[in-house]
Amino acid sequence: MKAVVLEGINRISLAERASPPAPGPHEVRIKIHTVGICGSDVHYYTHGRIGPYVVEQPMVLGHEASGTVTAIGSEVRHLSPGDRVCMEPGIPDPLSRAARLGIYNVDPAVTFWATPPVDGCLTEEVIHPATFTYRLPDHVSFAEGAMVEPMAIGLQAATRARIRPGDTVAVIGAGTIGMMTALAALAGGAARAIVSDLSPVKLEIAARYRGVIPCDPAVRSLNDTVREVTEGWGADVVFEASGSDRVFEDIFDAVCPGGALVLVGIPSAPVPLDVAAAQAREARIETVFRYANMYDRALALIASGKIDLKPLIGETFPIDQAASAFARAAEGRPGDIKLQIAVSGAEG
Repeated sequence: MKAVVLEGINRISLAERASPPAPGPHEVRIKIHTVGICGSDVHYYTHGRIGPYVVEQPMVLGHEASGTVTAIGSEVRHLSPGDRVCMEPGIPDPLSRAARLGIYNVDPAVTFWATPPVDGCLTEEVIHPATFTYRLPDHVSFAEGAMVEPMAIGLQAATRARIRPGDTVAVIGAGTIGMMTALAALAGGAARAIVSDLSPVKLEIAARYRGVIPCDPAVRSLNDTVREVTEGWGADVVFEASGSDRVFEDIFDAVCPGGALVLVGIPSAPVPLDVAAAQAREARIETVFRYANMYDRALALIASGKIDLKPLIGETFPIDQAASAFARAAEGRPGDIKLQIAVSGAEG
């Protein structure tokens, strides 16, 4: 079967891999339909590593996926062949302390697609635990199904923030994760989300959503915009979703007294953090790493229509153009919030 393999920095191949075996008792076999290109995939493609995770051998990319169940294990009851599904890509050790505590996203023993040395799902078929496989409602497309994974990160961020009805939040970064975070905060009760980005195209897309206030820091700083919107009080929550080290110098100026800073983006290097400024506000600092128990919630919000992800989905490439898709993603074109790869079939 075909698989999109990272052979080295800036080197993608469409390789042949062995088809998966029959599923075990608690597993399903899935024909992959759509896979989103994540920022982590791009970082492995351009740098060969993210922090301690280093690509040391050829690795199949991709972890944001949807597809169709083709076979089920003997103990699987909630899924059937033919079901359209999305898959949670991180599989924890069910016996680990982290899993027992419900924080399996930080389980050191977690197996996560396309995190070295684990292969991802940009391939024609996979075997996956049924427990981490979710049926898509008929009206939710494969493309939307592949967006459940980043939406789960947004929900994790909003949950960690402890959003309250009527909150004003600020989100730094209007990429996929920034937009998912803003939409999750609004769905959680925030009255408005100030979204900051240097890309006018991304801000135009963000402005299509009710409750989003776009902010171009090249025109007016985020802190000035927050002060105007909140009459000088500050945002109840500031989400850092860009991963840029340049935003941290005065980041607490946007946080209201007693507010929170939630770190969602992962910087590529250590960043400065003004602890005294945080203390002066008694600001909470929360961190986010992936998600736990958010997939069903993300899918429910999409299925209900409360969150519409379609405006964020850009171009879709066929699998035989995967190298071009990753080169395009690495360019970081302003209008590309989410690029996807169609592995098989027509949209449905």
